[in-house]
Amino acid sequence: MTTTSGPKKIRAFIGVKALKDGVLGPVLDSSVQGLTVNAAIYNRLPVDLPAYQQAVAAYKGSLPAALDGGKTAVAQKKKLREAAITMYIQIAHYVEANCNGDMATFLLSGFQAVPTTRTTTSPASDAIRKVEPGANSGQLAVTLMNDPGAASHGLRWAPVPAGGTPSAWISQPVVGIRSPTTISGLTPGVVYAFQARALTKTGFTD
Repeated sequence: MTTTSGPKKIRAFIGVKALKDGVLGPVLDSSVQGLTVNAAIYNRLPVDLPAYQQAVAAYKGSLPAALDGGKTAVAQKKKLREAAITMYIQIAHYVEANCNGDMATFLLSGFQAVPTTRTTTSPASDAIRKVEPGANSGQLAVTLMNDPGAASHGLRWAPVPAGGTPSAWISQPVVGIRSPTTISGLTPGVVYAFQARALTKTGFTD
């Protein structure tokens, strides 16, 4: 008996409710741009494209007033944010179903795809086993190498500027390394450097 299967299902990233406003805005903008440029491909959206464009613009336009913390402005921002996210998720499911399992076609929509496979690789360095995408945009999961003589470990990261030498380091202690350490608040598209060291009886390693 011969068994055949169709193209593998592509899942769109829809965990946008947990994103901060500064990260959510670019994610929404990417989908608006992709759908606008490729309207001939995605031409039967469950939400009218101009309405979605307007919803995203209204949400982004509400952010400056909400920064002052006024209850009315914050409530309005929250309402507009939820409306834009609801449309985003509806369209994301439509894109999943209408890209025919083709990643190139899917990415034309401006949506991000959720990784479906795990790749086994060599350790990234002597101190860091691996760095992987986190559950949400702007997150990375860092797994450190075990140092048997270490009481704890330290991890730091910084954006890599054009000159190639990072300087604005952010540090975080790591007590247990069996599970990855999730780093949040990163900017999508920015290159980051990571460094780790162990705290032993004689002090910190390199």
